[in-house]
Order: sequence, then structure tokens, then C-alpha cells
Amino acid sequence: MHQETCEITTTTRCQIIDIMPQILHFLAGCAPTHSGILLVNSPHTTAGLTINEKTDPHVRKDILDHMARLVPQDTGFLHVEGNSDAHIKTLLTGVSIQLPVVAGKPLLGTWQTVFFCDYDGPRKRELLLTFLHK
Repeated sequence: MHQETCEITTTTRCQIIDIMPQILHFLAGCAPTHSGILLVNSPHTTAGLTINEKTDPHVRKDILDHMARLVPQDTGFLHVEGNSDAHIKTLLTGVSIQLPVVAGKPLLGTWQTVFFCDYDGPRKRELLLTFLHK
């Protein structure tokens, strides 16, 4: 098992960032030829992870725009910090993913990548990357 924490810095309140560069860097350091499972975890209650379309940047904007319509920022939530919408959006994306890794490379579809989704930025965030192999 190999484990590392990496930092993600967001620049806006709601932002989707492709984290494949961090994942590939991590795997190159610990599993250049190994196969196994990569676990990616966001230890935050207002930020999540998802796998989605990487080629068209409009997809990320569409996701954020639709999430804002589904869960508006201020609709009289009781939570006093003013970020209840971020908590709910995190429920929709989840906070962890697992990826098969073959010969040091994550197995994803042609158009897929892994995105970190911040719903309560801008902030410095952490991701926990764990590679499990025999």
C-alpha cells in the first residue's frame, strides 16, 4: 500500500478541477508498473469527487450551472455557516472514488477524467490518494 496527501487550491466558490495530473504523478512515484486499485478520497464535507467528460470544458460549466439550479446557495437553510448548499452538492457527487490501475495507469474511458468539485471555495483542500496492490 502507498498513500499520499496532495493539496488542491481552488480560486472560486464552485469549481471543478481535473486532478488527473496529481493522480498520474502519484502513480508514477509508487506504481510505475504495478496493477491494483487507486482510492481517492476528499476529507471535506463541502467538496466531492466525480469521474466525467474531460474534453469539452462546457461539461464542467453545465454541471456547476445545473447544480446551482438544483441546490441554490441561499434558500433559508438553518445551518449558520451559509454553506448548506455545498453540503448537499457534496452528497450528490460523493467524496471518494476507486479506479482500477493496470501497469501504473488508471483504467478510464477515452473521454473520462477524475474531477475534484469544490462547492465552498476558494480554499486550499487536501486529497488522500491510496494505491493498493499485491
